[in-house]
Amino acid sequence: MQNLPLDSEKILELDRSHLWHPYSSINSDIPVFPIKMAHGCYLELYDGRKLLDGMASWWSAIHGYNNPHINAAAQEQLQKLSHVMFGGLTHEPAAKLAQQLVSLSPPGLEKVFFSDSGSVSVEVAMKLAIQYWQAKNQPARSKFLSLRNGYHGDTFAAMSVCDPVTGMHHLFNNSLPQQIFAEAPTCLFGEPCTQAHLQDIQEKISTHHQDIAAVILEPIVQGAGGMRFYSAEYLVEVSQLCKQYDLLLIADEIATGFGRTGKFFACEYADITPDIMCVGKALTAGYLSLAATLCTDSVATTICNNAPGVFMHGPTFMANPLACAIASASIELLTNSNWQDNIARVEKGLSEGLQNAKNIQGVADVRVLGAIGVIELENAVDMEKIQSTLVEHGVWLRPFGKLVYMMPPYVISDSELHTLTSATLSALKSYLSN
Repeated sequence: MQNLPLDSEKILELDRSHLWHPYSSINSDIPVFPIKMAHGCYLELYDGRKLLDGMASWWSAIHGYNNPHINAAAQEQLQKLSHVMFGGLTHEPAAKLAQQLVSLSPPGLEKVFFSDSGSVSVEVAMKLAIQYWQAKNQPARSKFLSLRNGYHGDTFAAMSVCDPVTGMHHLFNNSLPQQIFAEAPTCLFGEPCTQAHLQDIQEKISTHHQDIAAVILEPIVQGAGGMRFYSAEYLVEVSQLCKQYDLLLIADEIATGFGRTGKFFACEYADITPDIMCVGKALTAGYLSLAATLCTDSVATTICNNAPGVFMHGPTFMANPLACAIASASIELLTNSNWQDNIARVEKGLSEGLQNAKNIQGVADVRVLGAIGVIELENAVDMEKIQSTLVEHGVWLRPFGKLVYMMPPYVISDSELHTLTSATLSALKSYLSN
């Protein structure tokens, strides 16, 4: 039988019959839109419509779609080696990418453990912390202190350090490890952090430090937990508290890494080096799933110099050569460009384009940092209604909760930024008026 391409109707028919989308019900009426191809900042539907992508495919496609440099790197690597197990073997793409990550990360992060996804990189970080204290003969240090409004992934350990109210704890309470939570930072980005802002986390650490393996947080930007931007001084103080109480600090840079906030890594705003750092999402520019967990020599040697003498983790597709080659090409593309000025340009375009949203009835707040623009509504969105309205206006965004936000590809032009912001405001006015 000839394998003919599917048309949009057949794709939707098969989708309804078999596919289950993220955070969705099989009984949902929320529409899905078949994508035929993508190029630059645009997603092309089967009916010919083009949607300007303000999401960079969940913040990953920083160079847009069909980038010639990354395509060439993928094709070259595909001809050599698409995959090989990493147990007992190594290869150039992994070695090169590890060197790039170490050279670009906060100083002191020297060891790199590759994994398949952001959630797994958090699992790896948590296992590293637990094994570290086991190696130091302090097994009671097995809990984690996290921040409310935080998000770290959907696998079990990662879920356990997500916000206990807005996360999924109520569904899995009997199965999840019970962690410790401090109040979310209330000192806003660019503002000072006072003793009052630190009181809760100081008390939590002071009370529970003998049980805590590590503090885990998203530096500067709390992403999927609310798109909240907090003071760099808070991060400095938390780092100091970890040193004072001899705790490990895990920085989850999965959403913030690779320039999204205006720094290559958001930790740079506070000039700190965490003990462990997680990266993912933009690592491969949206081409393939790959993540990494970096740690200091102290963490690595402590684990490996004590029983059982090895780190107990090993994904099948760890350090996939094709994904590593793509990640290297993406990093080359970014670091060889004037990316800081480019992110400042995107920030300016988002700030100017979204400022009038403050005048729309039903909008509670508007905030921008780097290539992140957020419109916070007074009420939670109706996904079926708002998604269709945005598509009708020619833009692709994926709102959640009370947030209509955008994290576009870095290659978005000034005119495309204007189109993205103005179309979003028009869609929002239409949505809120009906």
